[in-house]
Amino acid sequence: MLRSWLDGAAGKAVINMNDETYMNFALDLAVSASGQTSPNPLVGAVIVKNNQIVGMGAHLKAGTPHAEVHAVRMAGDQAQGATAYVTLEPCSHYGRTPPCADLLIESRVDRVVVASVDPNPEVKGRGIEKLKAAGITVEVGVLKEKADKINSFFFHYMKTATPYVTLKAAATLDGKTASYTGSSKWITGERAREDVHLNRMKHDAILIGAGTAAADDPSLNVRLDHAFRQPVRIILDTSLRTSPTAKMLHDKGAPVWIICGSGADEKRKQALEAAGADIIKLQEETITIPVLLGKLGEKNIQSLYVEGGAAVHGSFLDAAAFQELHYYIAPKLIGGKTAFPVFGGRGIALMEEAAELVVESTETLGEDMKITAFPKKG
Repeated sequence: MLRSWLDGAAGKAVINMNDETYMNFALDLAVSASGQTSPNPLVGAVIVKNNQIVGMGAHLKAGTPHAEVHAVRMAGDQAQGATAYVTLEPCSHYGRTPPCADLLIESRVDRVVVASVDPNPEVKGRGIEKLKAAGITVEVGVLKEKADKINSFFFHYMKTATPYVTLKAAATLDGKTASYTGSSKWITGERAREDVHLNRMKHDAILIGAGTAAADDPSLNVRLDHAFRQPVRIILDTSLRTSPTAKMLHDKGAPVWIICGSGADEKRKQALEAAGADIIKLQEETITIPVLLGKLGEKNIQSLYVEGGAAVHGSFLDAAAFQELHYYIAPKLIGGKTAFPVFGGRGIALMEEAAELVVESTETLGEDMKITAFPKKG
């Protein structure tokens, strides 16, 4: 019965202009905490009575009160008989905080409008059923597509137990990421680089390959005045050739994980651990992307920002293992057959085998252009 209800819930939602207006406001509240809530989803809540907003809130950080709690506290006694708009199904279980479905029942709201059903197996319809069992009118599916999108990291992780992968590349107009000597600083301008830092901050982890680590010795941190977190930094290094003197191992800015194969030298492992790295040795001799993503999922990495070179990007492309692409293009030309491309790897034999993308947006950042695209479904 619950399964049939879940399958048809979105199509049965009663939607009106007021519902969409208030849900849009709740979604804006949710997005205001973008990057802060992992491993929890973004959630916003608005309580409306007599066409007036009497309470509102957003979930700000894991372990802190949920959006519904903030909204109910603000509404106080006015929550009774009101309508609550929530961007994600109210939780029904005890975690680090009590169930929000119980709170809404206790506040005696008349109606709850939900944008998305929570894919978390501990919730997934149970919160909605609990509200309905208490006699509360529940409508599901208002602005569902928009609500799903703001929680794309969380939804993907809940469904696959692997991180949502964003590939990031910065290239010239002729598709080069570095000259034949390896010179690459800077391809793009300040505005584009600032956008990269914003996206780093939104992801749980940043990943590069051992080649990039050796050539650039990057910090891989978020260099913004308003940075509120530093993501985990990950290096793919099958044989542990990363230097123990690498910059990121000594800045104490964020953890550094180095992923290696089963045959990596034990002395190198010990030297890197002494320098501050966390070494994750796989059971396989070589690093494959599916195994890597499974391991990161086990470590609760919900979102991964890949800034590798051609070999790393080529590996993710060959494995069809990415959900989003950020492509920054600078109005420059490098030329040369041996200059570095964006994607290496095996490549394709026939054009019909090419990975097809859907471009969501293009924008100008200073003199550069940013393309945001997604793999074409099907």
